Amino acid sequence: MQALPVVEVMSRHDCCLCVEAKDVVKRVAEDGACHWRELDVDMDESLATCYGHDVPVILINGRKAFKHRLDEQALRLRLERERLVAAGSQQ
Repeated sequence: MQALPVVEVMSRHDCCLCVEAKDVVKRVAEDGACHWRELDVDMDESLATCYGHDVPVILINGRKAFKHRLDEQALRLRLERERLVAAGSQQ
């Protein structure tokens, strides 16, 4: 059995696009498509330096996948592609 992809949402307090992105990721994760966590860029100097005000940024398995607006269908398709790639590498 393969592990679920990990989605990380780089966000900050008082960011309406971040709230929207987190809502999308939560819905997808509740369906069992991924694990997820939120990282507040203002709580980590290296993240603040890397992302600045350019949030939200969504990483999948440590790789940048989306920036700013997040579409639920696009996230689901990307996660499915990740699942297929992982399945192919396990053969």
